[in-house]
Amino acid sequence: MILTGEAIRRFIGRGEIVFSPYDRAGVNPNSINYHLGRELKIYDDAAGTWTGVELPEDGFELEPHRMYLGHTEEVIGSSLFAMRLIGCSSNGRRGLFLQLSADLGHTTSCHRWTLEIVAALPMRIYPGMVAGQVSFWHNTGIIQPTPATYALFNHACESQPPMIGAPS
Repeated sequence: MILTGEAIRRFIGRGEIVFSPYDRAGVNPNSINYHLGRELKIYDDAAGTWTGVELPEDGFELEPHRMYLGHTEEVIGSSLFAMRLIGCSSNGRRGLFLQLSADLGHTTSCHRWTLEIVAALPMRIYPGMVAGQVSFWHNTGIIQPTPATYALFNHACESQPPMIGAPS
């Protein structure tokens, strides 16, 4: 079951959800807004490589149909709840799509989350802008933390070559 906004506030207050920095005004009926961090990685199709840039205060223009990786400004996690990171509808209606394939945050992970970003239209993004929302979900059964490679990073992180296509 999904947590309500009131429950999110309560569990943040008790330290059972980590969301830092925390702005109480960002809590919604069933989620809390997360913001875009400063680092962006841009995929170069021709070279097959990623290039990192720091987002300037006056923003960065995303090109349509290009893959980008960003990260949350906030450290987000919980040892009690699973998380679901999604984009927000206001950005989606402008053609900005986040977390198309990896929206589940595993229980016990706590870090800045890598964000998959694709723009359908040209769009300017800014460091610190509201990028999306995260909801928190109760687990059923015994929580068994598993080693999570990407939970070790606090920046935009592309897939490591041995992980691509590796059996899960």
